[in-house]
Amino acid sequence: MGEASARRDREPIACHVVSAALPAGALMRVVPGVYAEAPAFMALQYSRGRTLGEVAALLMELLGTYSLPEEATSSISWGGVWPDARARRDVEQAHYRCEPAVTMAELKAMARWAKSSDFATFRSAVRIVAPGSASPAETVMFGMLGAPMRFGGFACAGLPKGGMRLNHRLDFDANAVRMASGVPYAICDAYIPAAKIDLEYNGAGHEVENARIHDGQRNNGLKGMGVTVLVINRDQMRDVSALEAMARSIYKAAGRQFRYTFKGYRLRQEGLLSDLRKGIGLPGA
Repeated sequence: MGEASARRDREPIACHVVSAALPAGALMRVVPGVYAEAPAFMALQYSRGRTLGEVAALLMELLGTYSLPEEATSSISWGGVWPDARARRDVEQAHYRCEPAVTMAELKAMARWAKSSDFATFRSAVRIVAPGSASPAETVMFGMLGAPMRFGGFACAGLPKGGMRLNHRLDFDANAVRMASGVPYAICDAYIPAAKIDLEYNGAGHEVENARIHDGQRNNGLKGMGVTVLVINRDQMRDVSALEAMARSIYKAAGRQFRYTFKGYRLRQEGLLSDLRKGIGLPGA
């Protein structure tokens, strides 16, 4: 609402007053006469009172090529576990392929407009996210390994030559194609050019026989290109010590020193990992 006199609260709808001019692109027309908040503006409103990890998880989904099912929305929004609120273990979550809902340019423009301290978390989240995630697990992996150390991450996205590139296509040369039994290229979950490392998340889908055969062929091709493959599984994705060991290997391969410059880093890391997991509907780490 533009002013308090226009407020008409009716359960379950609550009206909020925004007296200032809305940012460009805040509203979109659904059909003639019906308007809705644009995804970037919706994410901005969602960020109030949320943690950095929760907001980053949403932004990565909106920037990515996947979408969680509709039934996941309410559970995650209210801090629950999805798909089963009674489950206290990881499950293989369903997600669907789609086109990105926002661009980095739209999020950055929204962050410039949102100067209030209420939106400090949103502004920080925009600075650490990246487009290209293809699954909730990739979002958590990038959030932890890519975010700056002061936020609880391992700052691999700040390495030279492009940081971390999500779902990066790496074309094989002739010898690598032969090593890969004819596979011409690999799509890397997260490619780190400075270290020549491909980070792969292996969920249940990689355990079937055909997937194992294809993974072996692509990994041979990557080896032929001088690229090392590091695989992260579900257990490691909730283990800060395991993620730190991965980060140390990445820094070493990139010729960079891995070190902390402040105390209390483990608490920040555990907090960020838990919040990222909560943002996709999993129990905290």
